[in-house]
Amino acid sequence: MISLRNELESPEDPVSFTDLTDLIKDIFEPDGHLTKIMEMEHRPQQADMAFAVAQKMQENSPLLFEAGTGVGKSLAYLIPGILQAVESRRPLIVSSHTISLQEQVLKKDIPLCEEFFKKIPPLERFKEFKTALLVGKGNYLCPNRLAAAVRAKTELFPSEEQAELQRIIDWARETETGMRQELNPAPGHEIWSQVNADSSTCSRKNCNPDHCYYQKAKGRIQDANVLILNHSLLFALIGAGMQPEGNASGILYPNDFVVLDEAHRIPAIATEHFGLDVSSYGVELALKLLYNPRKKRGLFTRVATDKDCKQVVEAINAVEGFFQYVREAYLLEKSVVRLMEPGSGDLESLYPVHYVAQRIAAIAENQTSDRVVDELKDHRQRILSYYSQIHQFWALENKDHVHWFEKGGSKGTIVHLRTAPVDVAPYLKKYLFQRGTACILTSATLSISGRMDNFQKNAGAVDCPSEVRDSPFNYQENVRAFVAEDTPDIQSHGKKNQLIDYLTENIEYFTTNIEGGTLVLFTSYNDLYRVADKIGPTLEKISRPFYVQGRELSRMEMLRNFAKAGNGILLGTDTFWTGVDVPGPALSQVIVTRLPFENPTHPIAQARQEWLQAQGRNPFLELTLPEAVLKFRQGIGRLIRKKSDTGILTVLDSRIIRKQYGAHFIDALPTTYQSFQATARPDLSYLGL
Repeated sequence: MISLRNELESPEDPVSFTDLTDLIKDIFEPDGHLTKIMEMEHRPQQADMAFAVAQKMQENSPLLFEAGTGVGKSLAYLIPGILQAVESRRPLIVSSHTISLQEQVLKKDIPLCEEFFKKIPPLERFKEFKTALLVGKGNYLCPNRLAAAVRAKTELFPSEEQAELQRIIDWARETETGMRQELNPAPGHEIWSQVNADSSTCSRKNCNPDHCYYQKAKGRIQDANVLILNHSLLFALIGAGMQPEGNASGILYPNDFVVLDEAHRIPAIATEHFGLDVSSYGVELALKLLYNPRKKRGLFTRVATDKDCKQVVEAINAVEGFFQYVREAYLLEKSVVRLMEPGSGDLESLYPVHYVAQRIAAIAENQTSDRVVDELKDHRQRILSYYSQIHQFWALENKDHVHWFEKGGSKGTIVHLRTAPVDVAPYLKKYLFQRGTACILTSATLSISGRMDNFQKNAGAVDCPSEVRDSPFNYQENVRAFVAEDTPDIQSHGKKNQLIDYLTENIEYFTTNIEGGTLVLFTSYNDLYRVADKIGPTLEKISRPFYVQGRELSRMEMLRNFAKAGNGILLGTDTFWTGVDVPGPALSQVIVTRLPFENPTHPIAQARQEWLQAQGRNPFLELTLPEAVLKFRQGIGRLIRKKSDTGILTVLDSRIIRKQYGAHFIDALPTTYQSFQATARPDLSYLGL
């Protein structure tokens, strides 16, 4: 993990930028620099957002801003943010959820800002602003650790893994960034852990910034005015205690200020990172890096005795026994099981793990190499952390957290002990909104029926100002919406097959009667696969490219092929409700098969429902419904991605007009709708999309 403390010094006297809002007016007003010099269309919503963002950045205040698709929110926060960062010598942190948005900011919006500043004489002094991508320390290759691994390869790696080590060596001669993501296929976790920068041995004391990829990255980070990262890393760093110390303001760095785009995902992602996650694989790997009895390899073969290696074997056996007990006692019938009372039995069987940690400390005292000492300290800290976290989990020490067991891995053989805060709002309030700096949260979907109350509650931002600006796109002219009024009610006994037949018939009708591409959104893999098997032959007969999530292609490959096809049919669930950006006729229709209510069986959802009920509140109205509406808004938002796009929204769930709560989903539709029955479907032939 990248350590942030003291890497950026807070300026002793930050410059006051009194004319930022005036500059923003000059840039974004109807006859401002963007329209005159860059020949960009004036968007009142974008101008409103840029001015509001500039104000809050100057005031070091928070802001929630919903900006509909097409507002151009990236420039609305980047331009004032860069001006503020350069002038005040304070870093701007920009965090997003999806890779596609991160790439858009880095490859499109940042270069556009550079070009813009060069063309405007009053802004030319800002053109040299610097940008850096912030990723986890473990993503970088450390040449010194690689060299050490090569010297000790016979002790560290069996013969079958030495070819993989050679592949990394060959790649290291060519790579410019040293980032793991460049290696295809990705290196195995065990071998990469021996050569990456996520170690105390990769430090300025040991590594030359001219040669070490991570130290080079740190240099870029220190010099950058704008730092870009993703939400997961942001909250992993915050959760690991990487905030400025003492009374210093700032969220990651002293005196920084932050924009979180795609902010609708913040409560869910923060929930993951403010809890514990201890896996059988992680604990066993930490011990096997010391000594792997099957491969007869590990650090202890170089620095410890045979007796110490045997102690590691005892610890591995103890860990395997403990997680086997968990598997048999809790996870035989279900893959996720909540722990409601302290675990049965004591944890004395895990003492060998603690003993190994003690031995590591003793072994380190006898080493003459600082590099080896640092490496041993890393191992000891990691093992002690696992040991402590298991005890915390078993005793239910975190009273405001929900605790559960979970199977993981492709074969379900990995056991996780997990916790998460029942209410993440106090954490977000503390770590985002009480840091004495500007924190801007923005997304196309933060509100329900024009109100942001629910999101503010969930995000710990009840006291934060909020604004909503709709999309500038002409949905009334460019979008037609159809809503089914006769969907079978699957709550009735024996209606599941009827629903699948209904979905199949309607999906076939709505996909075969338009020329462009269709994204069909499901709420379960079971429904998705049953429908896919039924409509596949029909689509094959008419030569329509057909893509099914979870079969053959990865998500990115599916989206790439779907966008190229122009008239493809893509069936997806969950991850396809967000982050799909396919402009033009390649995506001319979005079909929602079911309103996206989450099944409240996960321990987090159950605990939150109980927590709300205990306060006399309504879990459906405050939790289930708002989450479904926001996900619905995200799903239908895949359709129109640019001003010239046209398309069809089709909702095959009659609850949207039958149930009282359906009004919230109707409000989310960007245009008026036409209802239909399967026996009287609308004529789509004239659309010719």
